[in-house]
Amino acid sequence: MHRGCAAVLCVLAVLGLEAAALGECELARLLQDKLRYGMRLRYLKHNFPIGYTLRVQYEEVLRPANVTRLRSAAVSELSLRYLWLHASTQAVLRVHEVLPEKHPSRGYTRELCRLLDALGTEYGKYRQSDVDVVVADLVQQLHSGESRQKAVRPKALLDNCLRVLQMLFGEHC
Repeated sequence: MHRGCAAVLCVLAVLGLEAAALGECELARLLQDKLRYGMRLRYLKHNFPIGYTLRVQYEEVLRPANVTRLRSAAVSELSLRYLWLHASTQAVLRVHEVLPEKHPSRGYTRELCRLLDALGTEYGKYRQSDVDVVVADLVQQLHSGESRQKAVRPKALLDNCLRVLQMLFGEHC
């Protein structure tokens, strides 16, 4: 009887380690599932007042057009994914910060933060010196907080996050 329990515990431990060590593509897929249209609509539009906007830094709004422009400037795909990770993390944190403790969207944004943090550990070995100079400058501006501000709807922030995610990880994964 004890041998059977030990075997089950070993299997669960291995599965737990495997779940903790999800790869970049699997995390991107999980993020894409969490950012489905219905979930963004429910948690970031219906649970907010009509016309509600957040003040965010200009660099936090990473659109597909920005990525296309950077690609044409010969910025590497790895650098673009690094930029997307930082911009998306900042955007989700902005939304999460304005939510009251018992807001229905708080758990959703916390789960997004957790997935982005897990993806961040995948990119943890890269530093700003390892990525293209243009991207390193953008990431530095993003974290400095000294940039221009613009008003953006919470759902629009994550709409852009999903579009760029699909653009950058679609071919790669």
